[in-house]
Amino acid sequence: MAFYESLGLTQGWKIERPMPDGRVWNLVGLNFPDGTSSELVLSDSTEIDFTEIELKVDDVRANFGEMKGNADITWIREPFATESGHVAVMEAPDGNVFVLVGA
Repeated sequence: MAFYESLGLTQGWKIERPMPDGRVWNLVGLNFPDGTSSELVLSDSTEIDFTEIELKVDDVRANFGEMKGNADITWIREPFATESGHVAVMEAPDGNVFVLVGA
């Protein structure tokens, strides 16, 4: 955390999810200095071996509805509810994976 905070990112939220084996999976959302467009999510889950780039949108389900017809986008996870709203995961036409977060 200290490294990312030294770059100007600030913690926006933290979730601790219990795992079936008794461990706790921690997720931390870090806001970039502008605080409005995206966030970096750090996770200590052994099942996730990549860094999530989350794009903040007003309405995940509406954005999904607008983009689902685009054949260049691969939807890894369609919108689903979370503790703080909704999430959808997509692979962009260039192969990068992004997580849409919002209401």
